[in-house]
Amino acid sequence: MIAEPLPAWAIPPRHGFTADDLDRIPDLPPHTELIDGNLVFVSPQKSYHSLVMYLLESRLRDLAPQAFAVRREMSVVLGKRNRPEPDISVLSAEAVTEEAEETGYQAADVVLAIEVVSAESEERDRKRKPQLYAEAGIPHFWRVEKGEGRLPVVYVYEFDAVTGSYVPTGIYHDRLKVSVPFTIDIDLTEINRL
Repeated sequence: MIAEPLPAWAIPPRHGFTADDLDRIPDLPPHTELIDGNLVFVSPQKSYHSLVMYLLESRLRDLAPQAFAVRREMSVVLGKRNRPEPDISVLSAEAVTEEAEETGYQAADVVLAIEVVSAESEERDRKRKPQLYAEAGIPHFWRVEKGEGRLPVVYVYEFDAVTGSYVPTGIYHDRLKVSVPFTIDIDLTEINRL
């Protein structure tokens, strides 16, 4: 087999890519993220990942007060060299325009970032992304791991302004019940009925 040449956009600029580049690069694969100035491409999603995102997204939409909006797979600008794409974000409804033309949101608009861990993204979802979200001051972070069978296990974190990092506030197996960023009660076993 002969390798095809890389497209011109695949060669990074001398100082790496910037958050603005994601909107300018033509024919960029869908769901490309920017982590530390590097383009990160996503592998095909497994059904489990999709089911977890559907369950959390639909329940959060049902529960969120009007002051909030729920978005799936939309990038968040954390700084010049970082624009990851959380699996799900809860943000201020004011950040969403009537035209819905946004290609991403600002970190200051996000109150909750959720990552569903998959095999190819373990390191990013467990370590680097939470670090970046905390550095950007996003108040809440959830990490979702695969438990028994289809059941998700949700690890909940809250930003600690004193340390500038996340602190764990709970691990939820069958039912996720928290009072921040708003009252949330999700039956995680519902995934078995999807």
